[in-house]
Amino acid sequence: MTDETSDTPVLDTLAAISLISVEQCGLDTNTLMLVRLAALAAVDAGPASYLANLGAAVAGEVTLEQAQDVLVAVAPIIGTARTLSAALSVAEALGLAIAASESD
Repeated sequence: MTDETSDTPVLDTLAAISLISVEQCGLDTNTLMLVRLAALAAVDAGPASYLANLGAAVAGEVTLEQAQDVLVAVAPIIGTARTLSAALSVAEALGLAIAASESD
């Protein structure tokens, strides 16, 4: 364990866990991000969780159509409420990302 302290220990830990997951996973970035989208929808994640994965999704060239297909595919499993919640959270995350980029 390191003696260094951070102002964002929780975010740093989550980033490290995510990096290890990517390094250990044999999926290409596009497929990995689509799987993560399905998992986020399944657990009814909030917009911040989608925002945390947005950069990797863009890097993996995930399209809007692919994201919609994932939500359509998981809807019978996770239900309509979580599917709608996921769609709204994705939209909110995109809005936050756009607002942040416009303020830079």
